[in-house]
Amino acid sequence: MKNRLYFILILLLSLTVKAQQEHISSFNSVTVTYKFHPKFYLYAEGQLRGIEDFSYPDYYEIKGGIGYNLTKNHKPFIGIGRYGNYKNHIMDKEEFRVWLQDVIDVKYGKFKFENRFRAEKSWFYEPVKDVHSDRIRLRYRLNISVPLNAESVKPGTIFANAYDEVFFVTTEKPLFARNRVFGGFGYQIDENFGIATGYLWQREFAKSGNKNIHFLYLALNITIDGSDDKDYQFPGAD
Repeated sequence: MKNRLYFILILLLSLTVKAQQEHISSFNSVTVTYKFHPKFYLYAEGQLRGIEDFSYPDYYEIKGGIGYNLTKNHKPFIGIGRYGNYKNHIMDKEEFRVWLQDVIDVKYGKFKFENRFRAEKSWFYEPVKDVHSDRIRLRYRLNISVPLNAESVKPGTIFANAYDEVFFVTTEKPLFARNRVFGGFGYQIDENFGIATGYLWQREFAKSGNKNIHFLYLALNITIDGSDDKDYQFPGAD
């Protein structure tokens, strides 16, 4: 009995210490998808994250690109973006990124399995240190989504989705640099607007030590599509 009590106390103490070391960060996103042609669409996204402080953004993203509907379930994409990290309210690291992406969807009943492959090239500048660098990164994400109150996602549909994404940096060590696990829900309000929220756990792997980041994800998704065959996309925390 005493051994069990000691084990419980040690477990509670370790959880308390861990909770003090790690906190909830914010991940806020607005996306716009504009289908201007039966085969082509434009995509834009803006992000603000509060990594060190939930209520104060210290990271941003502005990115976009063009995609091609090779088939209904196969969508190649090319994108560019600008990213910024702040420390103590001062720009710490700027990034310009280009990427090639391929998305292949597999549907089984109401479930959609999205396989996303991405190759990125990034250029960095650290203004405080006046240092330039670059990086090549490969990513794969398996995203599973399912409508909860309908056979497919349409206006008025509540859906659930979960994904796991792995990141590999070919120009640095360790090669396996990051893992993301997400779970959440969304609601397609009407033909143009949808909202999503969930929890994202991000594990960073580095020579200096590993790090966990816990995000509360909130997103507004805007779809502009005048066609009869609408395909509502929920990019997820990207």
